[in-house]
Amino acid sequence: MTIDIMLPYYGDPSLLRIAVRSVQAQEDPDWRLTVVDDGYPDDSVPRWFEGLDDERICYRRNAENLGANGNYRKCVDLIEHDVAVLMGADDVMLPNYVSTIKKVHWTHPEAGIIQVGVELIDECGNPYRTVVDQAKQMLYRPRVEKSRLMGGEELATSLIRGNWLYFPALAWRSDALRNNRFREGLNVVQDLALVIDLLLSGETMVVERDVCFQYRRHRASDSSMRALSGNRFIEERDYFLQISRELDAHGWQRAARAARNHVSSRLHALTVLPQAIRHRHRPGIKHLARHAFLPVRWPR
Repeated sequence: MTIDIMLPYYGDPSLLRIAVRSVQAQEDPDWRLTVVDDGYPDDSVPRWFEGLDDERICYRRNAENLGANGNYRKCVDLIEHDVAVLMGADDVMLPNYVSTIKKVHWTHPEAGIIQVGVELIDECGNPYRTVVDQAKQMLYRPRVEKSRLMGGEELATSLIRGNWLYFPALAWRSDALRNNRFREGLNVVQDLALVIDLLLSGETMVVERDVCFQYRRHRASDSSMRALSGNRFIEERDYFLQISRELDAHGWQRAARAARNHVSSRLHALTVLPQAIRHRHRPGIKHLARHAFLPVRWPR
């Protein structure tokens, strides 16, 4: 069984090379890597791929910049095999990643999503974990001894209370991914939105404890800058209020209530607020305070 590893790229070429080398180092060689370059301005990248001489690797460069959401959607369109991964261009697969995904898929072929065990590293490859990560893993992630099949309102409620997934480490049943797709207009919460949409359509997830992936957290990442400005929380608030209405209509009142309250998102904004105050980021202070303290607008 061949695993499709889709890698939407726009960023640091040195980290991209580390990501690609980690795929080549897999113990199970039955994979295909497709890198979709969204026009990052560095001519060394296509030249480096030309020199790899690995027929399992396909490098494509978009004629025009599609943005993060658009490039993810293009990657989904290029999937050919039954199981696929949407890997981050700065993340690292440990050598047992592909073999672990295959093992879980063979055991639970009905599952639409697989979440494996993940280590967190910083931009230099050192172990790194934020307060938010620790809270999500200790407070929100379900207890799993080895592996666990989950789905329905139970899983939706758990993820909305605190999104404990690491999206680039997820493996997907390809037909489930094609049938749902990313919601347009989302750049921060698109991963959670996709998973919730899959759960609403009846898909399930296997949570596997075996660690086989390294997820990179950058201290000065685009998402952290969006957090400082408060922009990420504007998108999160809009999404949570929208999905609360959809969950209510679906009969998942507990999950809908968790979406309306979005407590972990509010607490996250509170942890960022002191930094915005320290930097005298006036728009950020306004957006963060609004997100953290403004009363919830309950849908009619």
